[in-house]
Amino acid sequence: MTRTLCTLLVTITLGIAGQGWAAEKIRVVTTIPDLADMTRQVGGELVDVSSICTGVEDIHGVPMRPSFAALLNKADILVLMGFDGEHAFLPGLLEAASNSKVLPGAPGYVDCSLYVRPLQIPTRIDRALGDIHPQGNHHFNLDPGEGKDMVRAIADGLSHNFPEHEVVFRKNAAAYLAKLDAAIERWDQEAAPLRGKKVVSYHSGMFYLADRYGMQSFGTIEPYPGVDPTPAHTAELIERMQQAKVDFVVREVGYPVELAKTIADRTGAKLVEIPLMVHGVPEATDYISFIDYNMRTLVTAAHGP
Repeated sequence: MTRTLCTLLVTITLGIAGQGWAAEKIRVVTTIPDLADMTRQVGGELVDVSSICTGVEDIHGVPMRPSFAALLNKADILVLMGFDGEHAFLPGLLEAASNSKVLPGAPGYVDCSLYVRPLQIPTRIDRALGDIHPQGNHHFNLDPGEGKDMVRAIADGLSHNFPEHEVVFRKNAAAYLAKLDAAIERWDQEAAPLRGKKVVSYHSGMFYLADRYGMQSFGTIEPYPGVDPTPAHTAELIERMQQAKVDFVVREVGYPVELAKTIADRTGAKLVEIPLMVHGVPEATDYISFIDYNMRTLVTAAHGP
């Protein structure tokens, strides 16, 4: 066992696990704030929800803090994105938390990728190709259509674990999905100027959003997920972008801005900055305002000079 895991276990044993949970409520830990918002929408007054990620960090660089293991130690349910999106921190935290209710395969382990149609499933598993996710790209939360599938998985998970409250969970989920449907109808109309636009993103966060709204994903500044770009890769990317007249360079919040700006300047593309999670920018206070922000930012860039 690593020194980090030993430290986490000792911390929990010493009693720092107490987080002031409301004893009468279902204790839910989510990995990202998008899932926390959705869980509150579905669970209502029955749930007490905490998120491990704040929304501004790179999900691949979340630290293994004792406080996170302490939350998981007391949780009734864990809600995660899935597709190995949390592989850098979640397995170690679960080992340290030692809570059988939320381990993989247990009822309290609620994987929100259950109903998602995966994109970018690799044909070859090789760590030389970067941060490989064998089940597919895990940034599906940027597509509000997949957001509906996330809500469905949460409602199923809560209902399976606490069937005595299923009627409430299903009613709340239906009400929230109706709000999402109304917003999706509006976003689909607003997104018309994005169709056919060519986009290069820093990381691989844009693929689901681009696929939904008819944008052409032209590549990423990272040669492979989690791998820093080399001068040779950057030069080759700039040349291809100039030839193809790429419209946007998207810098996902949490990734370096200077190189993205340089590439945009060199190619004539517009630099657009969007968050990958709720709370990634101050305006993204919940899931609907998160999608609103991203859509407004991209559409404004499409209409701009």
